[in-house]
Amino acid sequence: MLEEFKKFAMRGNVVDLAVGVIIGAAFGAIISSLVGDIIMPIIGSVTGGLDFSNYYLPLSSKVTATALADAKKQGAVLAWGNFLTLVINFLIIAWVLFLCIKGINRLKTEEPPPAPAGPSKEVQLLTEIRDLLKSR
Repeated sequence: MLEEFKKFAMRGNVVDLAVGVIIGAAFGAIISSLVGDIIMPIIGSVTGGLDFSNYYLPLSSKVTATALADAKKQGAVLAWGNFLTLVINFLIIAWVLFLCIKGINRLKTEEPPPAPAGPSKEVQLLTEIRDLLKSR
């Protein structure tokens, strides 16, 4: 049983998948930092520090807090601002990731497709015979 597991774990697919997940997590952290530490502060300064994350709609009369975290402790709230912030972050991350992948794809050099092989000797001979018959 241990031998079977070792064969399974060392197959190329599993190792490639593991490497892909690790690199994907690291790349995700880079993109998240780019968005959270560089792009969002720029957007915040352009919009005058607008932050939707604390906007909510109280669903209970018990909710009187002004901050979302405190309001959630008091009762049910519809945290639409937090949802909107996450959607905006997702769109920015998706856009940055799209640009990164597009840039990486430009760096890849594509090999031209191989030239089609010429016709075989039999085909050449048959073509010559056909042409001779046509010329008669």
